[in-house]
Amino acid sequence: MSNKVSASTKAQLLPYASATELLHAVRHLPDPILLDSCHPSDNAGRFSIACATPTEVLEIHSAAELLLLEKLRQPLPPLTAPEIQHLPFTGGWMGYWSYDAGRLFEQLPQQAEDDLALPLIRMGLYPWALVTDHQLQQTWLVGSFNPELAEQLLQHLQASPIQVADEADFQLTNPFVSNLSHQAYLEHFEQVQAWLRSGDAYQVNLAQRFTASYKGSLYQAWQQLRSDINAPWAAFMQWQDKALLSLSPERFLLAEPDGRVETRPIKGTRPRGQTPEEDQHYRDELLHSAKDRAENLMIVDLLRNDLGRVCEPGSIRVPQLFALESHTNVHHLVSHVTGQLAPGKHPLDLLQACFPGGSITGAPKLRAMEIIETLEPCRRSIYCGSIGYLDRSGRMDFNIAIRTFIASDNQLHVWGGGGLVADSDGQTEYEETFHKVSWLIRCLQPTFPD
Repeated sequence: MSNKVSASTKAQLLPYASATELLHAVRHLPDPILLDSCHPSDNAGRFSIACATPTEVLEIHSAAELLLLEKLRQPLPPLTAPEIQHLPFTGGWMGYWSYDAGRLFEQLPQQAEDDLALPLIRMGLYPWALVTDHQLQQTWLVGSFNPELAEQLLQHLQASPIQVADEADFQLTNPFVSNLSHQAYLEHFEQVQAWLRSGDAYQVNLAQRFTASYKGSLYQAWQQLRSDINAPWAAFMQWQDKALLSLSPERFLLAEPDGRVETRPIKGTRPRGQTPEEDQHYRDELLHSAKDRAENLMIVDLLRNDLGRVCEPGSIRVPQLFALESHTNVHHLVSHVTGQLAPGKHPLDLLQACFPGGSITGAPKLRAMEIIETLEPCRRSIYCGSIGYLDRSGRMDFNIAIRTFIASDNQLHVWGGGGLVADSDGQTEYEETFHKVSWLIRCLQPTFPD
């Protein structure tokens, strides 16, 4: 297949379509992807993007194939139509980098089981995209496409996305079960505490994985999740018999064509309350928690250091520290770090320098990742990796793939984790991992315990 996007690019205005309708329009085509903002009232959630039928697929399984990443640096023909210059994606590379892609850039132990055995990186070169601007209530078909494709997509957009008669209904065939018992988690917690006391690390993110078997339509599963949950960096990605269903609240990295970059690390979580008074209590508790603020600051410092590897000296700023963001079922403490790429640096340099995100590893990053590999029984795969794109304009945007289901071999996997520090409490941290996933799982398995 060609590794070029055709220079005969176009832009066609279509009737306004929701994110659900965008996915419905492309889901029967090869390798469909939806990046779903879910927060149209917020500038970060202004756009939803759907793609399918890549002209090339890049898969990297080991460091021996690392040079293939250079394809992501190759310039693509620009799309110069002035009426769509505000759109974030008009064609380019889109896909995922797994957490374990960090092995391509760092030496890490080989201890946890790689039972999912998915590519470390999978990116498709998409020549066209459906992009909805929720603020302007516009939907565009942009890129390289023929009239037949435009007509086909328009017909799907105008059809009801609820009708899925050609697919078996989604259902779980076994309930979700953790790969760590309560006792095993507490034992691992104590091992982390010993490393923290010895000075090996200041913070370590420890997670457990929940797995269930399923049958039927993953598109239906996504619809169930999205009907209950809003998330600003959500994504649905399907290929072969695999899929990602991500309800991520966290942006990892944004790089603008002019070199401006930002990251928005999350560190600090509380559940939503059952009453307005209880909800306000959790908000206040999180905002005034010295422990959560210290953890957040630790990750901000780590990310400032990561950005400093590729940004102009003196350009890194922290315009927002310890801001509260509220989502469907949790409150988060979020900070905002910005910088300016140094001359000659590509967004790919930024992604490699910062990968994986410090908010889901710990600090120092490499030592925390070594500890994670030692304690967690299975590799994280795409959990805590990133889903996103490199646009033909030079724009890059990736999430942190938390609150994310991986579908593989008729099994669904989802993780819950949290950052551990010296004054963490084992039982509290264990319960927090359940807070982070129980509301996700109950969308598909209502009987899942609190």
